[in-house]
Amino acid sequence: MNAIHHSKVRPGDPALAARLKRETEGEVKFAPADRGRYATDASIYQVEPVGVLVPKTIADVQAALAICREAGVPVLPRGGGTSQCGQTVNRALVIDCTKHLRRVLEVDEAAGIARVEPGIALGALNDALKSRKKFFPVDPSTWARCTIGGMAGNNSCGSKSIRYGLMADNVLAIDALLASGERHTFGELPDNLGAGMPAGVAALVQSLRALGAAEAEEIAARFPKQLRRVGGYNIEALTPAARAEGRGNLARLLVGSEGTLAFSASLDLKLWPIKPRKVLGICQFPTFRAAMAASQHLVTLNPEAVELVDRTMIDLGRSIPIYRATIDQIVRGEPDSLLIVEFHGDDDAALLRDLDRLDEMMGDLGYPGAVVRATDAALQASIAEVREAGLNIMMSMKGDGKPVSFIEDTAVDLPDLADYTERLNAVFERHGTKGTWYAHASVGCLHVRPVLNMKDGADVAKMRAIAEECFALVREYKGSHSGEHGDGIVRSEFHESMFGARIVRAFEAVKDGFDPEGLLNPGRVVRAPRMDDRSLFRYPPGYRADETVKPALDWSAWPGPQGGFLGAVEMCNNNGTCRKFDANVMCPSFRVTREEQHLTRGRANTLRLALTGQLGPDALAGDEVAEALSLCVSCKGCKRECPTGVDMAKMKIEVQHARARKHGIKLKDRIIAELPRWAPWAARLPEVANARDTIPGLAGLSERMLGLAAGRTLPKFRRDVFRDREAVTGGPKREVLLFADTFNRYYEPEVLRDAVTVLGHAGYRVRPARAPEGRPLCCGRTYLAAGMVDRAREEARRTLEALSGTDAPVIGLEPSCLTTLRDEFLSLLPGEESRKLSERAFLATEFLAKEDGLLPLHGIQAPRAHIHGHCHQKAFGAFPAAVKTLRRIPGLEVAPIASSCCGMAGSFGYEAKNLEASKAMAELSLIPAVRAAAPEDLIVADGTSCRHQIRDLAGREALHSVQVLARAARPA
Repeated sequence: MNAIHHSKVRPGDPALAARLKRETEGEVKFAPADRGRYATDASIYQVEPVGVLVPKTIADVQAALAICREAGVPVLPRGGGTSQCGQTVNRALVIDCTKHLRRVLEVDEAAGIARVEPGIALGALNDALKSRKKFFPVDPSTWARCTIGGMAGNNSCGSKSIRYGLMADNVLAIDALLASGERHTFGELPDNLGAGMPAGVAALVQSLRALGAAEAEEIAARFPKQLRRVGGYNIEALTPAARAEGRGNLARLLVGSEGTLAFSASLDLKLWPIKPRKVLGICQFPTFRAAMAASQHLVTLNPEAVELVDRTMIDLGRSIPIYRATIDQIVRGEPDSLLIVEFHGDDDAALLRDLDRLDEMMGDLGYPGAVVRATDAALQASIAEVREAGLNIMMSMKGDGKPVSFIEDTAVDLPDLADYTERLNAVFERHGTKGTWYAHASVGCLHVRPVLNMKDGADVAKMRAIAEECFALVREYKGSHSGEHGDGIVRSEFHESMFGARIVRAFEAVKDGFDPEGLLNPGRVVRAPRMDDRSLFRYPPGYRADETVKPALDWSAWPGPQGGFLGAVEMCNNNGTCRKFDANVMCPSFRVTREEQHLTRGRANTLRLALTGQLGPDALAGDEVAEALSLCVSCKGCKRECPTGVDMAKMKIEVQHARARKHGIKLKDRIIAELPRWAPWAARLPEVANARDTIPGLAGLSERMLGLAAGRTLPKFRRDVFRDREAVTGGPKREVLLFADTFNRYYEPEVLRDAVTVLGHAGYRVRPARAPEGRPLCCGRTYLAAGMVDRAREEARRTLEALSGTDAPVIGLEPSCLTTLRDEFLSLLPGEESRKLSERAFLATEFLAKEDGLLPLHGIQAPRAHIHGHCHQKAFGAFPAAVKTLRRIPGLEVAPIASSCCGMAGSFGYEAKNLEASKAMAELSLIPAVRAAAPEDLIVADGTSCRHQIRDLAGREALHSVQVLARAARPA
């Protein structure tokens, strides 16, 4: 049974797509790029699905299951797509639950139970539970984007499993849709098996009980006695002993089944009370072995978690700007490994005593004074961010050799951990590689990834050999070969060597009982393909770059073809950090659409397929790539927040350039691109230039002819433009050059004038940054947005020539313009001059904070300032400086707004096609926060487009931070 070969399955089958569109309300995605975006997860595999359904309701899922059952098409439930082992890729209809099936259905506070839909992310669930002082404790590092359904599918664990157990211990019941079409809630079994059960379900449960009784002795003999055993099916729940001990809940059987047994319509979860206080002790060890040997002792202190950070992760973390400061705070000297020991509770004094005991134990182990204490909440949050990004930090290695997940989460008893890891390192050395280590030392489950090149057949052979030797060691230590990330493709084939043939036949019997036709995610857990079948790889033997692609920018920091462009795109490892929904920037378009194509990961996959010919010839300039990039606002959030450094804003320039070469440039795009050239003429006759918004009918005409939204007002040209001669002050301090950008020069010249006031008040000699021939300097950003890279390069060259010959700091006001000098110039004109300019170009508040150079300021007539950070301020780490500088004003409370992109993003929000998306981005958090501000409060935003968005949607006038500082610099 269940060995069906779905020969009728064709990717993109139009008949199946048509039927799904007729018989469901969901979104049906069968285009090549859509299938390509769902062909990968965070593993090494790529399997093109038949198509994708994004259901709106569970009824859509039921209908799709019925359609696929009739058509002989497999079905694959999918959450966040963060799986490490290939369990969320298959030649099947992918059902993406994350867009609509993400509600909290019910919370029973008294019983401590929440009922949720499968597509809700763990982070969103715990946010919803926070006001009830409850939380769901299974906490994988992907908590901000992994879904409860996916966590149940994998039997997820997280760092606190030593305290709270695994997913199987915390899922109380699952409302399941079976392949047969029947629906039943699997949980605690009634004594009368037939009561309230469909006949088919009753027969199934009866057969499962019989299987558990028949195999009880074999299960007891062959299953590892490890907390972290998630390989195979949890058939121990079927045994009489499990039932007698209260562990016979059939939800345990579905947990960890990777979508192969049933589709979870809803899940009942066990909730726990939040412990409001915590402290961390970061233990420093001279060797990796010393850290491993200490783990068994540290857990006797009853911590919440003990997490490993190895030397590789320390060094890589320091190389990533967003993590560097945190690493420097928690590392003392040059340790080889760290163990982060976490204590939670209700009482600070008790927790500090826990740290004292940790200090004492480290001294007893021979490491006195080797504990760095983290009692500050902000530092704890930063440490958690580094720890949770461990996988991605490891994957930030450039080049084809990457840490590969295939033996990643084996688990052994703590007394064996030091010997086991030492022997496994010796295996790596024999095969000419090394492993990276991190994660859960508290339970003997360490994430280890040997560095291998999955494009190289020889390294693929090494992978197989290392896996076999590693699993032999695991068996020797009576450990678990799958301790957290499940089975998928990479481990399912090893079940027989780990558990024995009889147990694997029992697994197959469970699969056949639930799914006799092999409809649900076939070939996972049982009857799996070989883990080294290269036809299933993301980089199969025929994988190669399209050599006709000639990038316009410099990508030489990445090795490989296309000048390194493909290597930069391949840095996306699909782990999905861009799907998170916290207060950082990335990824604003996904936050409003929840579409995979409007996500950094989805865009990177689309580009990779295009650059390797998988979307047809000349695909970089094609419509599928253009559609994927259509809502990218070039916020640069991914440049900073993506742990592997995927810079989609820079990649979009390449796409725009390729399209411009193939299709030409639209009139609207050319007009906007050339703004710095024609703005001086518009400012001479502002009444004419601004007529579009003053003469009835012209706004509508501009929408019809140019695509500019009639519902938007455009920035107003001013006659009193800022002149370079105004940027001159004396002062005792060094000279600074004021870079007057086009937008503030012609639209809001008072911002530049106030900047001169503030810099002069701080004692600097201000001079204008200008070219000898008189035309104002330009960063070239408007050209880049249109794909006119050659024109942007001309402006960059002109600016570099004008600013060479001096080491004076260059001070800017508009974040998008100033950061172009620090970023895109390096790609337009790589070399020493660009590097030097990038190092001395600062936003005004960034420079003042760095220099700590403001003279005393007066109080102003406002109690508080609500400040919104421009995306590029955040991407380059400059937003804290703006907050810090404003806090120098006496009596002014400065409140940063927790917001992502404002949604205007240069010209993006002015275009009719983007109007609704632009508004939706702003309404996520920025505009509600502005509306909630008191009338007497100030609203501060350093971006021209941000200020315009706030005015349009909230009716409030926002100030640039230098305008606020200028008020405080003038005498009261």
